[in-house]
Amino acid sequence: MTRLPITKTPKPYVGGAFIRSESGRTFPLNDKAGKFFANIPQCTRKDLRNAVEAAAKAGIGWAKRTAYNRGQILYRLGEMLEARRVEMIETLIRFGATKVAATKETDACSDRLIYYAGWCDKYEQVLGNVNPVASPHFNFTVTEAMGVVGVIAPDAPALLGLVTMVAPIIASGNSVVVEVSETNPYPAILLGEMLATSDLPGGVVNLLTGFRKELVPTFATHAQIRGIRAAVGADDRRALRLGAAESVKRVNLVEAGIDWYSVRAQDLYAIRDFVEFKTTWHPIGA
Repeated sequence: MTRLPITKTPKPYVGGAFIRSESGRTFPLNDKAGKFFANIPQCTRKDLRNAVEAAAKAGIGWAKRTAYNRGQILYRLGEMLEARRVEMIETLIRFGATKVAATKETDACSDRLIYYAGWCDKYEQVLGNVNPVASPHFNFTVTEAMGVVGVIAPDAPALLGLVTMVAPIIASGNSVVVEVSETNPYPAILLGEMLATSDLPGGVVNLLTGFRKELVPTFATHAQIRGIRAAVGADDRRALRLGAAESVKRVNLVEAGIDWYSVRAQDLYAIRDFVEFKTTWHPIGA
């Protein structure tokens, strides 16, 4: 008897759980041969608001973790991606990448996670400072997490772009709500499966699938999203800037044509973009 293969039902990853879209809507995803692969949930503004609530709740505890512990967890996530390397490469190939390109992207993602894991307990020493003041006080500048950050990942490279944008944000104790690649969401769904079995607390990273035209306005105007990092076109850039101005949030737009594999795609300043700086005064001798 011929056996029918058991196909996977892709779901967004929100609050440490795999959810269905609040609306129940889906859109079809085809592989590179044009063959139907799966129905992808089409997340709504309500799903985005729910994800922000989950991120805000999880972010409190995540920001209180020691920098060393956050580094351990990011490193472990890199290990998990390395362990499922073959599966991820096959997934990228299925949706259009060559074997060489898929291998390069997967390995770059693992390396990028390890890179930011190494910065977790070091960025404070570089970004913070002891300031000279003309009074009998110690004056320190220290960093703090901003809170919930919205991320709109590029369509390509779907996996590397997502990891590059998310890793430095969570390294400093923020939580994120991500709209993954609209045209190639499945690698992010597979990454969500790794997040679900990692040591990363549920809700720190939330992955939504869907269409930008529906979600970008809410990303821009949601008052509890304190910052946005986005790889979008001109129209969406304008919408994000205008909406963010109303709620006074920080906006970081990825430059067009960026080489996601270059040294410029990973650096300390990607962490600095989403931290707040606090100055503390302490009397000498007290």
